[in-house]
Amino acid sequence: MALANDFAATLVEKDRIAQRVHELGVQIAKDLQRSIAATPPGQEPHIVIIAVMTGAMVFVADLIREMPIKLRIELVAVSSYPGTSVESKGVKMKSALPDNLAGSHVLLIDDILDSGQTLHTLIDLIHAAKPATLRTCVLLRKPGKAKLPVNPEYVGFDIPDEFVVGYGLDYDGLYRNHPAIAILRR
Repeated sequence: MALANDFAATLVEKDRIAQRVHELGVQIAKDLQRSIAATPPGQEPHIVIIAVMTGAMVFVADLIREMPIKLRIELVAVSSYPGTSVESKGVKMKSALPDNLAGSHVLLIDDILDSGQTLHTLIDLIHAAKPATLRTCVLLRKPGKAKLPVNPEYVGFDIPDEFVVGYGLDYDGLYRNHPAIAILRR
């Protein structure tokens, strides 16, 4: 069964994704290295990547390979688009945040900034853990759509307000393996 007939259009081709992921990785690594250099004497600097599962898994896997720095990867499972929903149904934490974030340089990575609910919730929870720094990165952002004030430091692509799949994003668990970002045909 071919996937191509399920898509109305391709928004971002896989080659452009690869190029942008490389650019983001280089910039993020430089910024994190500056944070590490500014760590007070006597404190061990730690970089912790927190990946929002499951949508960000492909993006995170590619992004960290572009970051030649020592880091730890942690996962947090959050659901906001259950099953066949194409609109956010609110944030449901499916796992706890990782322990030991205090004093760490944290990079929170999500697949898409849509309503802003997921990132807003996670940012508040992470801030409560007292990291040294907290930055956010999203592969996709729908400008003007967020209902809550969330401004990621790193954005892969701004896209129109369409329901998209591919490169880790899904509809009812399907299409995560499509190598490009595509608008799902309804």
